[in-house]
Amino acid sequence: MTPPLLVPTEWLAARLDDPSMRVVDVRWSVLDPDRGRIAYETGHVPGAAFMNVDTDLSSPRGEGPGRHPLPTATRFAEVASRVGIGAGTHVVAYDFGDGSTAARLWWLLRHFGHERASLLDGGFARWSAEGWAVDDRVPAFAPAPFHAAPSPTRFVDAADVERLRRDPGALVLDVRAPERYEGRVEPIDPVAGHVPGARNAPFAANVRSVEDPRFRDPAELRARFSGLGAEGAERIVCYCGSGVNACQGIFSLELAGLGGALLYEGSWSDWCSDPSRPVATGA
Repeated sequence: MTPPLLVPTEWLAARLDDPSMRVVDVRWSVLDPDRGRIAYETGHVPGAAFMNVDTDLSSPRGEGPGRHPLPTATRFAEVASRVGIGAGTHVVAYDFGDGSTAARLWWLLRHFGHERASLLDGGFARWSAEGWAVDDRVPAFAPAPFHAAPSPTRFVDAADVERLRRDPGALVLDVRAPERYEGRVEPIDPVAGHVPGARNAPFAANVRSVEDPRFRDPAELRARFSGLGAEGAERIVCYCGSGVNACQGIFSLELAGLGGALLYEGSWSDWCSDPSRPVATGA
């Protein structure tokens, strides 16, 4: 049986001793790469493993498009095996709160053929706010065999995006904050703006609030994405700065019953690296 996409804190708290489950802490910040590791070492869900977006959930920069190329099957299998994720393991991932980095692990697990994956609704923010147990000990894990079978149909490259952005049956969604989408600010990449034709669907709006980062009700999410044209789209592509936060957009579409969205692997960091590619600004 495929586990639910989202699990609430009380569900997880009641199952921390389940040997068939592995909790994974994916806290990370693009502007402060050490923040997640420090937060994990300070306190995490008891028994949780830690995975780093830069080193565990991506290939080194230059080995693929954008700032966070997808890890190879070999690399990901080694990472999963190291923390004891096997064929029957139910993985529950969490981050600081809104799923914006935990969904990267959820997406990668599915991409490599492992469907038993969920997100902790509200992440560590909700867990700690409700007073559940926190531990600062780093657990040891017995390695488990993990067979990574990548699915090349789950992501697209720049050439695909160039074609799909012109396709009236396709929808390209930029999940970055409005100010980055519009080109008013760009704190990371060398060029500001967005892929022409892409619609803005900020990932932060998929959760209730900063204070309560649980995901919105599926009906609310469906109405939101339908307003952007997702309901009738034959293909949906999500991108962000480098392919990390876009996975939260794909996860939210799945919650909304609009599954099958594709990830633009290199995202904006790849698109803007080629000066021949068009760039749009404004709302």
